[in-house]
Amino acid sequence: MESAIPAHLETTRTRHKRVPDDYQPPYPSFVARYKPAVSRVVMAYFGVQSRGTAPVAAMEALADIAGRFAAEDGPSHWDRAHYVDQAGYETIVSVGYWDDLARFDAWFEPAREAWTGQQRERIGTFIEALRPSVERHETLFSSPDRPEGVAVVAEGMSGEVQEHAYWGGMRDRIPLSQVDPMSPGGLPELIRDGGRLRVKAHDNLCLIRSGQDWSDTEASERKLYLDDVEPVLREGMDFLRDDGIAIGCYANRYMRVLSAEGSMSEKSYGQSWWKSLAALERWAESHPTHVKIFGAAMKYLSTLGPSAKLRLYHEVTVAAADEQFFEYLNCHAKTGMLAAVETVVA
Repeated sequence: MESAIPAHLETTRTRHKRVPDDYQPPYPSFVARYKPAVSRVVMAYFGVQSRGTAPVAAMEALADIAGRFAAEDGPSHWDRAHYVDQAGYETIVSVGYWDDLARFDAWFEPAREAWTGQQRERIGTFIEALRPSVERHETLFSSPDRPEGVAVVAEGMSGEVQEHAYWGGMRDRIPLSQVDPMSPGGLPELIRDGGRLRVKAHDNLCLIRSGQDWSDTEASERKLYLDDVEPVLREGMDFLRDDGIAIGCYANRYMRVLSAEGSMSEKSYGQSWWKSLAALERWAESHPTHVKIFGAAMKYLSTLGPSAKLRLYHEVTVAAADEQFFEYLNCHAKTGMLAAVETVVA
């Protein structure tokens, strides 16, 4: 049994784990392992939104960012997903992942100017990017042989880890939690830059991407997931999308991953911005919408046992203020972190 925190990031704890040292989790889970030389990772979300069927400008923008991703210094991995937001806008998000900050910095500015620096007809574009130190980041996988998201750029997967299957495990997997409560500081502010709107968030903003892959399931398991689990998951995701602000969720997207050809895959993920890790924890532990999700998932897994083919994962980051970038052009006022803004700076 390994610790989720790699040996080179372990330090003398001033804050204790939620479980004793001899805790044994009831089932196996795994975390991504980066090369020890990797000090930061980058996750950059490039979104395009439009009303109804995506216009030509949206297709051109998507082709442009895909080309930029393929260029020198582009991400080591990227994927693309689709959702319809709370205002009815079709949104496609292309997410790039880097494990080399210098490479990202060399690549980013021209890509930013091309994405949010030019007006396009009938579409909005946005960038939401984090560049956290690895001390501020964790992952978790139900299976070690198919990484998703940021874990694709990692060196590999761990063996079975101890810090999971209990409330508080998410926090305990973040190396910084050994010494820091990661409390939020300040309020989001809006900065106007011509037509562009930038959001300056605050210290210890939290991002989670939490995914499901049912592509390996067979007939009976697939029916069980799609009939009994997915509708409950969608209900919880819709609550966070529409009413999350009151509990500390600034924005939530429940997306279907797109194949390389642009068709819907049998993968989905929720991606949400939270005021704090503590707010995310409170929702997960006690809110009725997540209690229902957890109950449906446990019933599903207990019914199928080790034969379950559904794959689950997540990645969680608690980012410092200087590790965040949010920029929007021609997007509606509730897009992403725009929904969080309380103070306007001219």
